[in-house]
Amino acid sequence: MPRIPLSWLGEHVELADGANAEAVAASLVSVGLEEEGIFGAQVTGPLVVGRVLNLVKETHKNGKTVNWCRVDVGPEHNDDKDNPKDPQPGDEVPSRGIICGAHNFVEGDLVVVSLPGTVLPGNFEIAARKTYGHLSDGMICSTEELGLGEDTEDGIIVLGKGIAEGIEAKPGDDAIALFGLDEEVVEINVTPDRGYCFSMRGVAREYSHATGRAFTDPALAIEVPEAAGEGFEVLLEDDAPIRGNVGATSYVAQCVRGVDTSAPSPRWMQQRLTLAGMRPISLIVDVGNYVMLDLGQPLHMFDAAKLTAPIVVRRAKEGEKLTTLDDKTRKLHVEDLVVADSTGGHGARAVALAGVMGGSETEVDENTADVVIEAAHFDPTTQARTARRHKLVSEAGKRGERGVDPELVEVAAYRAAQLLVEYGGGTLDSARTHARAGESAPVEIALPLDYAERVVGIDYTRDQVVGSLEKIGCTVTAGKDDGEGETLAVLPPTWRGDLRIPEDLVEEIARLEGYDAIPSRLPSAPGGRGLTRAQRSRRALANALAEAGATEVVSFPFTNEKTFSKLRLPEDSPLREAVRLLNPLADDEPLMRTAVLETLLPVAQRNLARGEDAVAVFELGLVFEKRGERVPVPSAASRPSDAELEEIATSLAKQDRHVALVAGGPITPTGPLTEARAWDWADAISFARRVAAAAGTELVLEQGESSAFHPGRTAILSTAEGERVGVAGELHPAVIKAFGLPKHAAAFELNLEAVIDSAPDVVPSEPISTFPIAKEDFAFVVDEGTPAEAVRAALIVGIGDVAEEVRLFDEYRGDQVAEGKKSLAFAVRLRPQDKTLKGTEIDEIRARAIKAVASAVGGELRA
Repeated sequence: MPRIPLSWLGEHVELADGANAEAVAASLVSVGLEEEGIFGAQVTGPLVVGRVLNLVKETHKNGKTVNWCRVDVGPEHNDDKDNPKDPQPGDEVPSRGIICGAHNFVEGDLVVVSLPGTVLPGNFEIAARKTYGHLSDGMICSTEELGLGEDTEDGIIVLGKGIAEGIEAKPGDDAIALFGLDEEVVEINVTPDRGYCFSMRGVAREYSHATGRAFTDPALAIEVPEAAGEGFEVLLEDDAPIRGNVGATSYVAQCVRGVDTSAPSPRWMQQRLTLAGMRPISLIVDVGNYVMLDLGQPLHMFDAAKLTAPIVVRRAKEGEKLTTLDDKTRKLHVEDLVVADSTGGHGARAVALAGVMGGSETEVDENTADVVIEAAHFDPTTQARTARRHKLVSEAGKRGERGVDPELVEVAAYRAAQLLVEYGGGTLDSARTHARAGESAPVEIALPLDYAERVVGIDYTRDQVVGSLEKIGCTVTAGKDDGEGETLAVLPPTWRGDLRIPEDLVEEIARLEGYDAIPSRLPSAPGGRGLTRAQRSRRALANALAEAGATEVVSFPFTNEKTFSKLRLPEDSPLREAVRLLNPLADDEPLMRTAVLETLLPVAQRNLARGEDAVAVFELGLVFEKRGERVPVPSAASRPSDAELEEIATSLAKQDRHVALVAGGPITPTGPLTEARAWDWADAISFARRVAAAAGTELVLEQGESSAFHPGRTAILSTAEGERVGVAGELHPAVIKAFGLPKHAAAFELNLEAVIDSAPDVVPSEPISTFPIAKEDFAFVVDEGTPAEAVRAALIVGIGDVAEEVRLFDEYRGDQVAEGKKSLAFAVRLRPQDKTLKGTEIDEIRARAIKAVASAVGGELRA
């Protein structure tokens, strides 16, 4: 987030009278630049200049040598000479006694002293304290202690040297004002479309828009002379443009010779960089950073002696590597744009990732004499992709990927060269290279005069529309009135590359005229039809499962091949054909789930691992069926054709909504009079039936097999029409072990959409009979492989409409039935709607039921 020192901002725009950080932040907020933070004075209290009058070196028991100093801090702050707090030789002049551990100063030097009551950065309050046998009545300060950057003087600040070079002062002078430590700073949040606000130039312009104060463009104040020919040769050779955009449209190379790299940056520059949140490093680096912060144009400095002409801007080669300034060797991608020189051949050696970070081989160091300044306009998309590909975040990259003013390259390069000449003693080359390729000029936008009113809902006048657009730098030309209103021709300024369509211009009009002027009008909700049938069904079944004791959860729909193996999916299972993400949230879960159990089972495992004794969790979620290897990406140049849209639609994963449940462990704990009962396969089937009932349908159960379930305790679930919609039962012991679940843990999964679709559109109401119930029990001996559901269905057909309930209550295998046979016992409730059944009628119904079972499945009534 950019930090804006008010004094720096005031160089480019007239600040309102008495403006402080809060007022400036409020003005910037009004034009859409959100306040992120306000930083007041870094130092408060008595921070003054002092002169060292006397210095005595004392070595103590711990082996450390300190200086016991008498320091003149001015008449207002010196101790009374007749009553010093800690007398020593030299007390004939009023002063203060201070202990200091630094050794880079001598008697007579002017230093910076924080007196008791001073508060330094980090809320560090200074007080008089006894140390090394003396009362130290203050502290002699270093640059780091004052928040002016890292110590470069190997000790305290000495006026006239280093960061304090050129400062003239006398004892007692206010050092806060001397070093600008009373400066206020506003930190702002810049949206991605307004990269020009990553500079003092851009923020000053916005402050002018907010307050009407006069703005002076610093770029216009820099007069760039005509170049006396070409300097360092530059060739732009991008043979693989992305989306039609060449990698570099403009590249300036300006050489400054004989720069003294040991020369310090001027104090004012170091101070501004520090206030803006950047650490001063060296003259050459500081100049590049200062110009970037001021104008918004990123710069890079090459050691000219390490470069071989010509410079070539190109795409990286397959397998090419580059060691960047952070000393990391990076394998480059063929889409990366690089700056290369001709060491080893034409454009053979990459020396920088264009607009992102330079390379170590051409880095400026203490032996550098000649500097090549690079100022370029690179493709923002290329820069952003390169930065993310290599996980490189830099201040230059932040600006470049958001778009910078293409007309700034020569101005910024020349400004940096001026500063190097002024403070580094260099000589400016009169030759300068400016290579161009492609097109970076803004495109004219047609804007109907009433379009802003139609979009925002405010009746803007013509003067408001035109005035707002001209205020941000647009050139507005009156258009023709075709009978439906005037259309303006708007040419955005070069620094507003984000203005491309009419809606962008409307946004500018709205924010400059004031967001607070836009009325709040809540739209009237049209009369609706309520929830859809699917929505009602989903809510009903979720409530039904919750009422039965299960807890709803939501898991991320991402999984991996290991989960497939834990679920014992065969290698040729279609469930293993999962959609693979190119950029997954987690590297170990790159696949989209093909069944809800793939992510629900780990949720159950996690809950049990955290101390739960039992678990019963369910989830309603989407599963993803792969339908193509890769979704085609159409060109962004125009609307995709119908054929392209159809191809995309058929390539996207098919998404169905499923419901799944996992239950295991005791339902209730063991009590004094009761034994604990655990969730089992019967509960899983019961839960599945509850889901179907809530959706308004019934499921048909058939014993079957599924890889994740126990081979003898698994029910295949189908609709009445015979469509398989899910599975329920006890999980396979290997699956239970893999996920750390309780013994006999059970689960089900249903294709919820298929279940809902199988329900009738209208559920008929069942009249309630007022007549008594007749109860009958049947036990049939059938073949081992005969499903109980088939016997139950035959009973219902044989009994007819008077069957209110037919329920299996026992299953027997043993000595009393033949081998290969089993006995199935059913409880039947008979109740007609219009009468009480007589004994003879019950006998007839019983006979029909026995005959129906014998005919359908060959069952014999057990004696």
